[in-house]
Amino acid sequence: MSEALKDQVLDLFSHHKIGTLATVRNNKPYSRFMLFSNEDLILYTATNKHAHKTEDIAENPLVHVLLGYGHDSSHQHYVEIEGKAQVEESQELKERFWYDSLKPWINNVDDPEYLLVKIIPETILYFEKPGDEPQELSF
Repeated sequence: MSEALKDQVLDLFSHHKIGTLATVRNNKPYSRFMLFSNEDLILYTATNKHAHKTEDIAENPLVHVLLGYGHDSSHQHYVEIEGKAQVEESQELKERFWYDSLKPWINNVDDPEYLLVKIIPETILYFEKPGDEPQELSF
């Protein structure tokens, strides 16, 4: 794995928190906007225990994430991530990745309905800007 490319991806993760998460439902893709956090190259996103995405992941853990691309010229980079998702209920991680902006969906960090979706990348395609050929990180 190229350390320089990994550093570029981690830099992107630090500047871009909102992206899309696509799961598979009834053999069709289903996307929604999510708020992402990361620990190295592993992504985490909060959800409610009864959300459709948790059902989707239980049936098929393969997911796709789009993250990056800002409206200004200094943040045109973006990533496409193919990975496997799993439910994460660690209290330590839930506290680490809690944001007050989650309150419309989850009451607080101790809400029994609160859990995280952990996304372990299998392939990350990094695009420096739209139209560029991607650089690939594979695991």
